[in-house]
Amino acid sequence: MIKSNFSIKDLENLSGIKAHTIRIWEKRYNLLSPNRTDTNIRYYSLESLQKLLNISFLNKHGIKVSKIAKLSNQEIAAHVREIASREKLEDHAINTFKMAMINFDQILFYNTYNSLIETRSFSNIFYNVFLPLLNEVGLLWQTSTITPAHEHFLSIHIKQKILLNIERLQLLEPKPNSRTYILFLPENEIHDIGLLFINYKLRSKGYHSIFLGESIPMNNLSYLLDFFNHITFVTYFTVAPEEEKIAEYLSEFNKLLLKQDNKLFVLGQKAKTILPEHLPKSISVSNSIKNFINQL
Repeated sequence: MIKSNFSIKDLENLSGIKAHTIRIWEKRYNLLSPNRTDTNIRYYSLESLQKLLNISFLNKHGIKVSKIAKLSNQEIAAHVREIASREKLEDHAINTFKMAMINFDQILFYNTYNSLIETRSFSNIFYNVFLPLLNEVGLLWQTSTITPAHEHFLSIHIKQKILLNIERLQLLEPKPNSRTYILFLPENEIHDIGLLFINYKLRSKGYHSIFLGESIPMNNLSYLLDFFNHITFVTYFTVAPEEEKIAEYLSEFNKLLLKQDNKLFVLGQKAKTILPEHLPKSISVSNSIKNFINQL
């Protein structure tokens, strides 16, 4: 079901504008007109959300709210399109992708993506639009502003774009004598978008990579040792392993798989809890995808 009613807290989470500020704008400028339930609790329509996202975008680009208040909804939308076309298209795209997610609107997602890819590389879109968007969506899910269905809708469409770009690189021959990169997620870990993008970047740079995907038992990885030398394992810790088990996991991984000159790179939210000075030389932590790619 498409979500069509929003609390003021939903508007705050989706727009980044504090509820207190939204109420001031309502009272002072009559920018939004909330409806009320039978118990007198205010709620907002989808049109109000769209308008607030547009107001937020214009305000970030230096237009005073007092001036925005004098514009019609159509004029506000026109100003947004004009600024987005010549300036910070990324901010507008993030807001539009949010609307596509809220409405489960595939056409809006594709049209927004297609407008971006006309002037930007796929890597630029991922770093400057998809990553900030996914971070925001994670917070929206945590605050119950959106449902898992919304998050999955967005994730699956972003994955499709990454896979499409990987597909275009499949026939590229890897660099001779290059290391083999094995990309996997530990057991009970399913968040693979970052890892998929790393696979794309490795392929685009001519490296030999094997993407194994989510929830791979550690002992299964030992079979790779029979096929490849000079392996760099790359993984993401988002929800797994549990924090108190990370040190044990890495110690076991080191003993089982990091023989000779094999290496392991760990990324993800939970990787930030790892103290690098406690790691063996064969294991490294990278604080972002971009930093990891730059180290190649």
